[in-house]
This record gives sequence, C-alpha cells and structure tokens, in this order.
Amino acid sequence: MPETHLSQDAYDRLKAEFDDLSTRGRIEIARAIERARELGDLSENGDYQAAKDDQGKMEARIRQLQALLDRAVIVDRAAPGGKVSTGSIVAIRYEGDDEVERYLVGSIEERREDMAVISPGSPLGRALVGHQAGDTVEYAAPSGTLKVDIVEVGA
Repeated sequence: MPETHLSQDAYDRLKAEFDDLSTRGRIEIARAIERARELGDLSENGDYQAAKDDQGKMEARIRQLQALLDRAVIVDRAAPGGKVSTGSIVAIRYEGDDEVERYLVGSIEERREDMAVISPGSPLGRALVGHQAGDTVEYAAPSGTLKVDIVEVGA
C-alpha cells in the first residue's frame, strides 16, 4: 500500500480519534446494543438495527484510521526553499483564467477549514511538487494538457 504523508498535527489528531473510537466508542456502542436487546424481539427492533449500523460504521472508520496510521509518513509542513511539498498551501491560476485558487497539497485527512485538497499523487499534485512561486507547470487532464501558474506557496 502506498504511504500517506501527514503532518505531525494530522497524525496526532487521527491517532487520538483512533484511540477514542477503539476504546470509548466500542464501549458506548456495546452498551447501546445491550440496551436495545433488552427491548425484545431483535427482528423488529429499530434501536438494535440502528446500533448495529452505528457499530459497523465505527468499525469501518477504525480500520480506515489503522490503515492510514500504519502507512503514515510524518512530513515537515514547512516547504523547503519555498517549494511546493506535502502540507504546503499553494495558490494557483490556470492559464487563461484570472481567478486564483488556493489548495492544500496533501492527504484529505490534512484538510483545514473549507480549503480544497490536492493529493500529491494526483496529476496536478505531481506537477506542483518541487516547484515554487512564479513557476508554470503543465499536467495531463482528461480534457487535455493544462497549464498552471504557481502564484504563492506557503505552509
């Protein structure tokens, strides 16, 4: 499985969520299932079905977090020499467009506020990584080759 680049903050947040869900979360779900069982016939028990659905969703999230944490590589958020790297916030402008768009380069788990995320493994992400403000990069998109001007790089 490919590694996932995370900042230390994101790793710590995901680890805390994993620890919470795998301890307190499991205990709370078990209690909810037990309470629902006490209500009687399980085949027509909406509370029981809802608790089991919640349990399945929580266990899926625990497995997802475990996989992320197992393949996590902690990266420094600071862009070396002002170059785009994982954890950078990059402002770009598409060729022929006046609008500047801001993105976080990294895992979706790194997202902040309402900022869109670009995976460093995506075509645009691969084109941006290693470049700096003032550079123009090209990448292949389904509609053809696109050119992007890097307006600003920050952490």
